Amino acid sequence: MTFRIAASALALALSAPAAAQSDLKSDVAADYDANLESLFQWFHQNPELSHREFNTAKRLADEIRTLGYDVTEGVGGTGVVAVMENGAGPTVMIRADMDGLPVKEDNDLPYKSTATQEDIDGIVKPVMHACGHDTHVTGLVGTARQLAARKDQWSGTLVLIGQPAEERISGARDMIEDGLYKRFPKPDYALAFHVSAGSPAGKIEVPLGIYASSSDSVDIIVHGVGAHGASPHKGVDPVLVASQIVVSLQSVVSRTIAPLDAGVITVGSIHGGTKHNIIGDEVHMQLTVRSDDHEVREQLLDGIDRVAEGVAISLGVPKKLMPEVIRSKTETTPPTINDSATAQLVRAAITEGMGEDALFEEPRQGMGAEDFAYFVTPELGVKGVYFSVGGTPEKEVDDAPSHHSPFFIIEPEPAIKSAVEAMTLSAIALFKEE
Repeated sequence: MTFRIAASALALALSAPAAAQSDLKSDVAADYDANLESLFQWFHQNPELSHREFNTAKRLADEIRTLGYDVTEGVGGTGVVAVMENGAGPTVMIRADMDGLPVKEDNDLPYKSTATQEDIDGIVKPVMHACGHDTHVTGLVGTARQLAARKDQWSGTLVLIGQPAEERISGARDMIEDGLYKRFPKPDYALAFHVSAGSPAGKIEVPLGIYASSSDSVDIIVHGVGAHGASPHKGVDPVLVASQIVVSLQSVVSRTIAPLDAGVITVGSIHGGTKHNIIGDEVHMQLTVRSDDHEVREQLLDGIDRVAEGVAISLGVPKKLMPEVIRSKTETTPPTINDSATAQLVRAAITEGMGEDALFEEPRQGMGAEDFAYFVTPELGVKGVYFSVGGTPEKEVDDAPSHHSPFFIIEPEPAIKSAVEAMTLSAIALFKEE
């Protein structure tokens, strides 16, 4: 289909009052051919790092503004907020994250990324959409178009969010702290989706409870007393202390939390020393901590404090040189837990509109994190649903490169089409709820 034919078909399909009677699936297909395919390719070729999504945010804002939304840029840094008021009713928020990763793409695509960008640490790095956020923002634009064309099918206030810095699990919190729920209508419901390279293309999974784990970045600075490598008795070896801490930390999961509770403590980085025959005086460790429960999360974090100090004492580290355990104030998020009743409504809407075979279920394979949780924390009273959309042909799922890999790749057409259709159906269903 040529662009001109597709654009004409889309304009006809979305013209009022025909939009209410038009078929959603065919409208989304026409929009993909006319607009979304090229938009996805642009986003993929022009990725930007967390807190640096300047051009991405501008393009997203421009695309949505042309659809009649009231758009505000620069919320929480580079965040985008679009509002469409359509009479009395609930407020429904739909969020998409925008940032890429410091990864050099190694795919043979005509629209592969060759971008580089200065990160917030001042270092220039390659950039790639290695987690599918290009799919998310493209899907947001497609959903914005379908809901704008179907205003006769819903009543209430629609809020669209382009969120920065999900990969640093800080962008959602930044937007909340910048007055997202005070400057703009606070939602009754919040929706988001994530494309999954490990799931069949176009298939949708809507968990009724936990979607993503909590995540906390923790640094441990282990101090010691320097000495000659041939005279270890004259110092306190921080490498030995750090090594024992690494091993002992695993007992926090296996012997502190209940056996049926989930938890992970991973030491992802450890650096110390300068030379073969020198006992240094410091080792720096970096940890990620995951859980599915608020109480377990605190048990794990408290356990890290206890183990670090206990091991140091047992190996003779002077009291004035106890390890420093530093919990990140920015790279942290609670678990993302779907509101069960709302998730049931979303499942029903997708099944009714797309057929029962649109949904699938599979066991969780890991403890990935998502800062969407900040939009739907219990104290805010916002009912949230986060779902997955498959992005890999079914016969290739088992061999699909993982997220964050330089070989990460998804099939954009079935993923984006299903995401837009499912999100549109879900939003309209929630607008009908009191």
